Amino acid sequence: MIRIVIAEDQRMLLGALGSLLSLEDDMEVVGKAGNGEEAISLVHELKPDICIMDIEMPEKTGLEAAEELKGEDCKVIILTTFARSGYFQRALKGGVKGYLLKDSPSEELANSIRLVMDGKRIYAPELMDDVYSEENPLTDREKEVLELVADGKNTKEIADELKLKTGTVRNYISTILDKLEVKNRIEAITQSKEKGWFK
Repeated sequence: MIRIVIAEDQRMLLGALGSLLSLEDDMEVVGKAGNGEEAISLVHELKPDICIMDIEMPEKTGLEAAEELKGEDCKVIILTTFARSGYFQRALKGGVKGYLLKDSPSEELANSIRLVMDGKRIYAPELMDDVYSEENPLTDREKEVLELVADGKNTKEIADELKLKTGTVRNYISTILDKLEVKNRIEAITQSKEKGWFK
C-alpha cells in the first residue's frame, strides 16, 4: 500500500484529492494538512511514502516544506496551478520527485505517484520546455572543460588534451562553478545534465 499525506489549503480540493486517491486499490491517504507546517509534522509523525504538496499555502509554502523534508524517506510531489519556471527550478533544488499541474487529468496523478514510487521523476511537460530553453551561461571553452570533467578526466588530463596549463584548467573549473552557482564538479555535471546542456 502506498501511504500518502496531502497538503492543500483549499479544503474542498483537499477532500476531493483524498477521495480520488482513496479509490485506488494500492493507495491510502493517511493524513491531510492545510499548510506547510502541518505537512512537515504529519510526515514526521506518520512516515508516509509520498507527500503531495500545493505550493502557495499559509505558515509555510509547499516549496519551503519540501526543502525541509529533503533527505527524509518521504517523496514529495508538488501539485500546483503555477507553471512558473522559478518555482520549478527551486523544486528541483529542493529534491522534489514530481511537479504536476492541477489541470492534469486525475488518473495522471495516480500513475505519477506509482512512477515516483518506482524511483522515477515526473515533471509536467510544459515546465520541461522552460528548463531546456534556459540559456547555458558557459562559454564554448568552459563547456568543453566541463564535458571532459564529466568524462572522468582529472585536471592534468584535461590540460594535456586541450593543450592548456593545469592552472588555467583550474581557473576554468572555478569559473564554471561560480556561473552555475554550484559547490563542486558533481553538482555542475548534474545540473548540466538536468538542463540538457550536454551534447
